[in-house]
Amino acid sequence: MEKLTSSEVQEKLSSVPNWRLTDEKWIERKYRFRDYLKGVDFVLQVANLSEQVNHHPFISIDYKVVTVRISSWHARGLTVLDFDLARKYDEYYLQI
Repeated sequence: MEKLTSSEVQEKLSSVPNWRLTDEKWIERKYRFRDYLKGVDFVLQVANLSEQVNHHPFISIDYKVVTVRISSWHARGLTVLDFDLARKYDEYYLQI
């Protein structure tokens, strides 16, 4: 998968509200939950999808806040897959 250009990244960012660009090579979002276990359930869904596509984000759980950071190591930056997964993670969040 090819690394997106800066302008392509900016365009793709508009399709994933609440995600932000960090260090020019990551997109990151914080998800807030009503209770701890809802966040853990969300992380399990994200982990299962990520395992299926063999593309794994950095995930941290801080009580009721889950932070997800994603980038493509092989491309040394962001790819279309990163943004596709961000949208799918957002869909999971809306279902919980």
